[in-house]
Amino acid sequence: MAASRHVIVAGAGVAGLTAALALVRAGLRVTVLERAEELEETGAGIQLAPNAMHVLDALGLRERLRAAATASQAIRVMAGRSAREILRIPLGVRAEWRYGAPFLTIHRADLQATLADAAHAEHNISLKLGVEVTDFTVHDAGIVTVLGRRGRQMIEERGLALIGADGVWSALRQRLSRQQPPRPARRTAWRALLPSGGIPDEFRAPLVHLWLGQDSHLVLYPVKGGALLNMVAIVEEDWNEPGWSAPGERNALLRHFARWTWADEVRDLLAMPRQWLKWALYESSGASPRGDGPTTLIGDAAHPILPFLAQGAGLAIEDAAVLAAMLGKNSDNPAAALRRYEAARRARVARVQNASRRQGRIYGMTGPEALVRNFAIQAMGGEKLLSRYDWLYSWRAPQFAEALSRSS
Repeated sequence: MAASRHVIVAGAGVAGLTAALALVRAGLRVTVLERAEELEETGAGIQLAPNAMHVLDALGLRERLRAAATASQAIRVMAGRSAREILRIPLGVRAEWRYGAPFLTIHRADLQATLADAAHAEHNISLKLGVEVTDFTVHDAGIVTVLGRRGRQMIEERGLALIGADGVWSALRQRLSRQQPPRPARRTAWRALLPSGGIPDEFRAPLVHLWLGQDSHLVLYPVKGGALLNMVAIVEEDWNEPGWSAPGERNALLRHFARWTWADEVRDLLAMPRQWLKWALYESSGASPRGDGPTTLIGDAAHPILPFLAQGAGLAIEDAAVLAAMLGKNSDNPAAALRRYEAARRARVARVQNASRRQGRIYGMTGPEALVRNFAIQAMGGEKLLSRYDWLYSWRAPQFAEALSRSS
C-alpha cells in the first residue's frame, strides 16, 4: 500500500480500532496489525462514560453498542462492612441530559466486536490478524516502514505515521527512546462473570454497585445485555505477572475480604463464581510519553491508569479522537501533528490519572477515616457528587466533531 495518507496502527484493541475508525473519518487510510490470530472474548467489563460515548456516537456506533450494553441508572455506593447503601449517584436519563450522552456498561469483547465490525465495513481500513510488529524504520523523507511477522512470513507496511496501540506491555513503547516502563501499582484486579439468574434481585438492576472496604473494593454491574454480571474486586497485593487471564484461587481472594471487615452479603457474592481470573495493575511511571518523528502511542501503551475512575477505555477513546483530528488536519507534516496530539492530551491525561489515584486513596480508607468519608459523601448527596465529575464526563473533542460533520 502506498505511503501517502496511509497510517499504520499496531494493536486491534479498543484504542487501535477506535483510532482506525476515527482516522478514516479524517480522510486517511489505515492498516491495523494485530498479533492475535483472532479477536477473542477476553478482558472484563467496561464502563463507557459520556466522555467516551461522545466519540463512539460521533462514529455512528451508539445504537449498535446499546444492543449489547446496559444503560446504568445510578452508581450505588455501599459500605463494605455493613453492606448498607451510602448513596446513589444518578445516571440514566439524568446523566444523558446533563452530558449529552449515556453511561453504559458493556463487556470488553462486545465493544471490541462492535469496533471490529465497523472497521471491516470500511474499505479504507485493512485489519490484519496474526501479525506481530517486530521493528520499524523512519526514513529521511519521513515515511515509516513497519516490519511484522505472521508465522514464517514477513510483512512490510509503509505509511506516513505509526501509532502504537499495543497495550500496557507495549513493544513499541520499549522501542521508542526515553520511555520508562509502567510501574506496578501493588494492586491486583480479580474478575469473574456470573449468570444473572441466580443473583438476588437488587444486584440485577441496571446499576453500578460499588462496595468500599478495608484495603479493597468490589464493583458489580450487568453486561451482555443483562444476561451476565461483571464482578471486579481490587485488592492490595504484590503480584506482577503480566497478562489478563491468570487463574485466581477463590479462597485466596476471600482472605482479602475477611469476615470481621466485610459483610456476609459481599462474601456470599464473592463465593459464587467458580472461576476467577486476575491481572496486576500498572500505572505510568512518569510524564506521558513523547514519540519520535512520525510515531506515537495511545491508550494503555501511552498512559496506563488505575481503575478507580473507570477511565482506562475512556482515555483511549479520547486519544483516538484527538489523534485523528490532529493528523487529519496536518497529514503533510505527521511528526508535527503527533507532537500536537501529545501536547493536547498531556494535561487531560495527567488530571484523570491524579484523580484516579486520589479516588483509590478515598476508597481504601479504614476505621474512623472511613466513617467520616461515608458521612461526608452521604451529606453531599448524589446530585452534587455527580457534579464534581462534570469536568470528566462533559469532555468533547471539538475538532474531531467538526471533522466528522465535514466528512458526512
